[in-house]
Amino acid sequence: MELFSAQFLLFLSAAWCVYMALGRVAPAYQWTALLGASLVFYGVAGGWQSMAFVVLAALVTWGAALGLEKLEARCKEERKATADRAEKKAVKARYQVRKRLVLIGALAICLGVLGYLKYWDTILHYLMPSAGTLGLVLPLGISFFTFQATGYVIDVYNGKEAAEPDFAKHLLFVSYFPQLIQGPINKHRTLAAQLTAPHAPDAHGMRRGALRLALGIFKKFSIAIMLQKTVGEIFGNVDAAIPGALVVVGLLAYNAQLYGDFSGGIDMVEGVSELFGIQMDQNFRQPYFSTSLADFWTRWHVSLGAWMRDYVFYPIALTKPFQALGKWAGAHWGRHIGRTIGACIANVIVFLLVGLWHGAQAHYLVWGLYNGVIVALADLFKPLFDRMAEALHVNREGRAWHAFAILRTFIVVTIGRYFDCMPVVGDALICLRNTFANFMPVPWGQMLEALGFTKGLIPGRVLLCIAVVLVIDYLYEKGMDVRERFLALPAPVRFIVYLVLGFFVVSSLNHVSEVGGGFMYANF
Repeated sequence: MELFSAQFLLFLSAAWCVYMALGRVAPAYQWTALLGASLVFYGVAGGWQSMAFVVLAALVTWGAALGLEKLEARCKEERKATADRAEKKAVKARYQVRKRLVLIGALAICLGVLGYLKYWDTILHYLMPSAGTLGLVLPLGISFFTFQATGYVIDVYNGKEAAEPDFAKHLLFVSYFPQLIQGPINKHRTLAAQLTAPHAPDAHGMRRGALRLALGIFKKFSIAIMLQKTVGEIFGNVDAAIPGALVVVGLLAYNAQLYGDFSGGIDMVEGVSELFGIQMDQNFRQPYFSTSLADFWTRWHVSLGAWMRDYVFYPIALTKPFQALGKWAGAHWGRHIGRTIGACIANVIVFLLVGLWHGAQAHYLVWGLYNGVIVALADLFKPLFDRMAEALHVNREGRAWHAFAILRTFIVVTIGRYFDCMPVVGDALICLRNTFANFMPVPWGQMLEALGFTKGLIPGRVLLCIAVVLVIDYLYEKGMDVRERFLALPAPVRFIVYLVLGFFVVSSLNHVSEVGGGFMYANF
């Protein structure tokens, strides 16, 4: 079942009707309709054999969370039964070891399965190029439901969540069908209670959800689908003579394609979720209005960044070895470096893992290293940058500086895209070199041909759609609830807007047969 095909829309309509009907006759069991719909969706879209991995992740994390909660209860009972302070500490230490073993076991199973399915073929190819691959099939959305399920167990381990005693409810949290394709990676404390709470039809909420769904479809089809062939034409067969001007246009197109595909997909799935009255965690916050690379990564794929921050960055940065390193660096290199060195190294590790999350190929690791090093250097040299700005009398609160910071960040992000969109590091380096050493402006007609466009109207139309999305993001950046303001407009105005946007979507459908309608992040 391809997402947002006619088959999916039929499935969605049936699931919504059953869900709302069950809410009227048996609201306490309304959530079972979501569970059934999620299992059917994954069984059809991902394959019934792949469903075993969802059930395995849910079963392991559910059992581990209950085990952690029971160990904590026993620990409290034994500590309460003794008055000796030393014995209390010994009991706590003993149970802490047991809890840690349960946690490590659950993580090893879930992340081990993910790592084996996602990386073993690549590792085998590197070790023995002539051996071929095992042909492992990656289950749909395995990274997303694995990270979500393991995050829940870690929260239970840290005492931030209570264990869910009902396996079916936990299975719904892991397998909730809108999130399975490409996230977001939801927190248990923000999603689980919504999934099992009864929801009555809410006309206004459904209108907001439908509008977000429509915006996502617009981004996906009118921008991402339209640019997919363009990006493929430019970077599919890179040679040493590729003009730098063409590379820059290709990277700009890739930026728009990636944003339209991923943020559009997230808008779609979150819009679908809102139709059921359920709000998922935010995953985008106007990333192209960021003023630094670190700011960009708090706005792009927000849920993955939050997961890495909570479960990788802090556990690394707050360890005793990193704290000791900070004290040593502070004593030898100054207070600022002492405060930031641990976080800088942790950031590099986190971004390397994010690169690895995208894939085990070398270009993803270079991309992760690039981002991690830039973020780390920005933190390390912040006092120097502050002194330079002061010496040059730069007004860092003014609009001019803010615009410059946005443009600078966009350029830094785009340089990283060289290693994101090209699967061969050597090709990325050729393109990077030619951008600066062999720019060679290309005539407009030749450029259109290289981009895969045959009519000048097509790139103009795509640019118009990109401008629409940028304006919407700008209004959100200024604090406006765009959906609410739009829904308050007169019906004829809204109808005309829907008609125009619908035209862009429908007229792009013929490109779907050429490039396919899948989502880029579904591969991760």
